[in-house]
Amino acid sequence: MDTEVVTFLIMWRCVCIASAKDELFINEKIRVPELMVIGPNGEQMGVKKLDDALTLASYAGLDLVLMSPDAKPPVGKIMDYNRYRYERQKKQKEALKKQRETNKAIKEFQLSVTIDKGDLEVRRKRVEEYLQKGHKIKVSLLFKGRQNAHPELGIEVMNRFIESLSEVAIVETEPKLEGRRLHMLLAPKK
Repeated sequence: MDTEVVTFLIMWRCVCIASAKDELFINEKIRVPELMVIGPNGEQMGVKKLDDALTLASYAGLDLVLMSPDAKPPVGKIMDYNRYRYERQKKQKEALKKQRETNKAIKEFQLSVTIDKGDLEVRRKRVEEYLQKGHKIKVSLLFKGRQNAHPELGIEVMNRFIESLSEVAIVETEPKLEGRRLHMLLAPKK
């Protein structure tokens, strides 16, 4: 290939790679006169002028990446930058996936004292789905008007709900009355 074409391709690759924010400076984007160069296998090659380091990287067919611009002297590494970015993105996705698994949300479901059997069954099915996914469930029941005089009716509804979920859930917090609201916390069985 013609040297102009090779130069153009290298420049184009640099522009495409370094166009994203938070990316490291590579090849011609580096603006330091001297830097500590680390080879592709991790060996230190010493402090070199920028032009010499770029020449070494181009001979190896790799990129010169400015890893630590604030160090004295700045540190540059010869590596395949696209592969580095790909592996870094892969690690970030894995970390995000693990974070989602550990941060299971608490889902809240509301019941009422006068809830019908069909409605209770629908809520039971939905709660069971979330429990199987590993979420915790907060079940609350709001007393309205004259229902405040009979909290035992609400506790009876909660106990029926607990009994229907006994195979997949354990009661983490027993039903507790606070003001006009009765609530409990369910967790999935291990």
